[in-house]
Amino acid sequence: MDIRSSCELRLGHLLHAAGLEPDDIVVIRHTLNPGGLETKAEAMGPALLHYTREQGHNNKLGRTPPGVWLNFLATSGRRARFITAFENNGEVQAEQTETLRFFDLRTSVVFSAMSDRLVIEWTADTVNWAKTGKAACQLSVVEIADPHTEPFPGFDSLLISYDELQAVVADDRYTQWRSALSSVQGIYLISDTQTGKLYVGKADGAERFLGRWSEYARNGHGGNVALRELAGADAEHARHFRFSILRVFGPSATTAQVDAAETHFKRALLSRQTGHNRN
Repeated sequence: MDIRSSCELRLGHLLHAAGLEPDDIVVIRHTLNPGGLETKAEAMGPALLHYTREQGHNNKLGRTPPGVWLNFLATSGRRARFITAFENNGEVQAEQTETLRFFDLRTSVVFSAMSDRLVIEWTADTVNWAKTGKAACQLSVVEIADPHTEPFPGFDSLLISYDELQAVVADDRYTQWRSALSSVQGIYLISDTQTGKLYVGKADGAERFLGRWSEYARNGHGGNVALRELAGADAEHARHFRFSILRVFGPSATTAQVDAAETHFKRALLSRQTGHNRN
């Protein structure tokens, strides 16, 4: 049956609207269990990727899983709520063990507008935790909630992870954030939680904070020399970054004012001597 001809709203209708081909996806239903994902907070955070990338040799994903993994969290009964999508860049052969395979998964903006909004009803055989895209097309859509808007916390209180930054630049929930970050220029700080090193940067001119940070969200390094080297050695290193704002300037501030503030914070935080700044 062509899913587009069905009168009942099903997952396949949404996949088609998003331009996703069923053969390119797998749909996974996660449950909370001791020793795995134990809390909803874990399932909604970075732990989900680390948990999902580890798979048994003979599981329901098959020998060559497709490129997009849509992750849902079981709620009540057979219902499951969409969390996020992962892009599958293939198996990491070097990590393989006798019983486990590991995949190079990366958080994707695919279907991001449905994050925490879309609820589907799984089939009766809930033990089958993964479905091919073609099978998942028939799953009924139970709810699509209105998007939740995240209030902007203020420049002085802003502190976000790399995963959160990617949501800020792409997710409808962060409209207020994008409006605020596109209105001012200034000095920002990137904290590397793995090494403790700091990077002081500036967002000036027409680029402003939103434009500058969108580059980090896109490639993980923003074109900075030291951060690009980290990305070259570990494509996922940006997951350790935390972003905050040190000083805000209005649109009329001069380049000299912004440059002076950047130099001051580099000196004060020793980011040239002990951090990731090279100049």
